Amino acid sequence: MDSLFLFYPGIRFAHPRLAKFHPASAGIHHRIYEAVYQGRGFLRQHRLAYATIAAVYKHRRITVVIPCLNEEKGVVEVLARMPSFVDEIIVVDNDSTDRTAEFARELGARVIHEKIRGYGRAYKTGLFLAQGDVVVTLDGDHSYPVDAISYLLEVFLRSEERFLSASRFPLKNRRAMSAKHWIGNKLLSLAMSLLFFRWVRDSQSGMWVFERQSLAEMSLVSDGMAFSEEIKIEALRNPRIGFKEFYIDYSNRMGEIKLEPWKDGVRNLLFMIRKRFGTRSASFTAPAVRKPQHQG
Repeated sequence: MDSLFLFYPGIRFAHPRLAKFHPASAGIHHRIYEAVYQGRGFLRQHRLAYATIAAVYKHRRITVVIPCLNEEKGVVEVLARMPSFVDEIIVVDNDSTDRTAEFARELGARVIHEKIRGYGRAYKTGLFLAQGDVVVTLDGDHSYPVDAISYLLEVFLRSEERFLSASRFPLKNRRAMSAKHWIGNKLLSLAMSLLFFRWVRDSQSGMWVFERQSLAEMSLVSDGMAFSEEIKIEALRNPRIGFKEFYIDYSNRMGEIKLEPWKDGVRNLLFMIRKRFGTRSASFTAPAVRKPQHQG
């Protein structure tokens, strides 16, 4: 069977070909594969489908956007655990020099290449091309729990707010974040709370759930790490969108760390101040008019 993923209502099975992408996870993927084939007669009766099968979560199409820069290890783990109800997975390859794009494409993601590096740049490229009714975001380093998508969606759909941010605090696993990152996050969250008169636990979280149409009411200009705080600021300042946080269990990232704590921290703080006292434009600022190179 050539498909990478097999589906049965509520269950997603991984094919052992996943093991070639991430040797460290070969054992678990092989065990999942064996479980599938032990019951292959039963599964065949239900016409196993390919990963391109259409899926809808409570009458809403779900798009997951994942920005990646050299995340060949983490993105495999993220995509292998993606819930089957997700309709569209967009991986924005931000000019990686490893095999991130190749592995993501093999695992069924739509790969968009964005040559201009930048966390915000990658996100704006992916969000502009998203087609789902609801957008979920997370990083490709496997630090955010993929299995949290389902309960975050439940919280989001039961909430009156149109933007839900996953909060990493209080940290359950203190080893998941270094002391300087913890301090930086706390200071930036405090600054946002004071500047915008709204208590925010985690201003730098990279996992969000929101209605795609909300983007039309946002002015998103940052191409860098400040994008994470900017999209939250746009949500909490707009009464038609609203902002809410919900706790998740954050874990250690896989792969190299791109964040420069002190430099990015100062930049984010200065950006936040300019955002508070500067002028606001009317709508979502998409990346340059040019089309992203190659879509897989």
